[in-house]
Amino acid sequence: MSRTPFTAQARIDTPLGPLTVAATADGLAGVWFDGQLHHPGKLDAPADRGNPHIEQAGRELALYWKQALPGGFRVALDLRGTPFQRRVWALLGAIASGHTRCYGDIAEQAGAPRAARAVGAAVGLNPVSIIVPCHRVVGRDGRLTGYAGGLDRKRALLTLEAMA
Repeated sequence: MSRTPFTAQARIDTPLGPLTVAATADGLAGVWFDGQLHHPGKLDAPADRGNPHIEQAGRELALYWKQALPGGFRVALDLRGTPFQRRVWALLGAIASGHTRCYGDIAEQAGAPRAARAVGAAVGLNPVSIIVPCHRVVGRDGRLTGYAGGLDRKRALLTLEAMA
């Protein structure tokens, strides 16, 4: 997989810590908490809070934190990954706020019922935290399991969404 051609980046402050957001010409392509697993590090893209994808993501994230984003995120996405990863990320996007699914459920929906571990790997590599809600995936027994941004953040996101 080739490196994503980011055209803009910005920092967005959130109640759970700063996010680095990055966009391509086609959409938002990255959202990472500082220190999260799989953070790409320093990006080779100009800082541009006025980029339309970044601007929209910032507005939508601000509404999300206020529990005022009833229709979910609408910002255009440009997700780079394998066909399986993109299928898993699309399924994550279909999990409604306030709900969770287990890795096995996602594997079945992806047409690979024995691929719960592969689903877990794809979930972990989700490049747009919060917007593609990988935090809504839990263990089969409902336990909170891995989250690239940290389990405390995962718990906080699920708590926020349960209150909406």
